[in-house]
Amino acid sequence: MKLLAFLSLLALVLQEACTASLPKQEPERREEGLRGEGDLSTVLPLGNYGLSLDSYDEVIDLSSYEQLPDYGDQLPEVQVTSLAPPTGISSTQNTMSPRAPSSNPTVTRPTMPGLLGSPTSQALPTCLVCVCLGSSVYCDDANLHIIPPLPQTTTYLYARFNHISHIRAGDFRGLTKLKRIDLSSNCISSIDADALSLLPELQELILPENQLAALPKLPPGIEVLDARLNRLQSSGIQPETLEKLQSLYLANNLLDSVPGPLPLSLRSLHLQNNMIERVQRDAFCDPEAHRHTRRWLEDVRLDGNPVNLGLFPSAYFCLPRLPTGRFS
Repeated sequence: MKLLAFLSLLALVLQEACTASLPKQEPERREEGLRGEGDLSTVLPLGNYGLSLDSYDEVIDLSSYEQLPDYGDQLPEVQVTSLAPPTGISSTQNTMSPRAPSSNPTVTRPTMPGLLGSPTSQALPTCLVCVCLGSSVYCDDANLHIIPPLPQTTTYLYARFNHISHIRAGDFRGLTKLKRIDLSSNCISSIDADALSLLPELQELILPENQLAALPKLPPGIEVLDARLNRLQSSGIQPETLEKLQSLYLANNLLDSVPGPLPLSLRSLHLQNNMIERVQRDAFCDPEAHRHTRRWLEDVRLDGNPVNLGLFPSAYFCLPRLPTGRFS
């Protein structure tokens, strides 16, 4: 009975302490809060949980307190042991030993694709100095002094407005697909003898505004030869070897006669502004053939020369497509 009285007294003391610690609320606000929250008894079925001194011992049975299990006895024992290093590896061994640098390192130069060609005089591949579009190479105004190494697939070469002074024998070696060479507005004064003769597909050779005094041997497949504004002399031109030549432009040179004999395939001949004083009959006619040998030649220009065409009417009898008695 003494223990039960002591517990009842302890419960009353705790209830008073809790009531004193709660903030005092005004009656009006408390009622409003209760109205707003509703009747808790209708929400939660609390039932009859009233504690009395008579029923307190039914909630907590103090008689069995000594029989509660001791959970501390069930904790697993933790054994602390030192971690041994893995087998086969010593704790003093360095697993990542640094590699000693080689005394003579080998540096490999990156290889350039065949399309870029070999390095030029600027130590850069041709297609980085020039512009390569398909099989065409454009090297206009690239400050070149020599023909750059070209890709083997080059078909058309444009290297105008540079400083090229000499064409070497090996500049076009192996370029079996090359059809057109345009070297306008350079400083070319000489071409090696075999520089162009070994180009089987070459059809157009464009060389105006240079300093050439003679032309080398050309492949027989040439159809267009443009060498205006050079220093060409009549002895330095051999058009009879050009079996397919259709257009020959030699204006503004130092020619003193019509170069010939001209091929029968010729259609246009421009010789204006030279030093031609005499036009011989065999310049346009083949003495071994009949009269109208040059039936395809329809564009002949001799203006700007000191020649009197009226004194040589027989010179153009073999030109049926030209107006009689008149050269343009």
